[in-house]
Amino acid sequence: MELRKAVLDDLERIVEIYNSTIASRMVTADTEPVTIESRLNWFNEHGQKKPLYVITEETDIIGWMSFSDFYSRPAYDKTVEVSLYIDENYRGQGIGQWAIKQMKERAGELNFRTLLAFIFSHNEPSIRLFEKNGFVTYGELPDVAEMDGRLYSLSILGYPV
Repeated sequence: MELRKAVLDDLERIVEIYNSTIASRMVTADTEPVTIESRLNWFNEHGQKKPLYVITEETDIIGWMSFSDFYSRPAYDKTVEVSLYIDENYRGQGIGQWAIKQMKERAGELNFRTLLAFIFSHNEPSIRLFEKNGFVTYGELPDVAEMDGRLYSLSILGYPV
């Protein structure tokens, strides 16, 4: 496996992997598939300071991860939200474990101080993965998301780099 910075040609596959998670109501608060066009600004906002990466196996993109602004105030510049999405055909094979290790290494190189993962509280596999890699629960926002008439809570996990 390799990790490399994403290029625009990767956006279609990034969107495909992201959209594959929507129906489960486990991973993202989007309720309908997103389009490549709707993600162009998001993609372009990821630059050298807060990059977007793809996880590849040979030439195939099997996942992606990103660092994003946590809160758009200068005092929070060294705190970032992290995202990790893996193609459903590659889950449960240790790729998430490997990716979080890479995430922590890149975070150190980018001089971040705190990584934050916002994970639905019912997404126990993701919470376990992040906890296994040193993230701890910083808090929970109860019933902040509504999908299909149901309320969902959001757990906030953090890792000091």
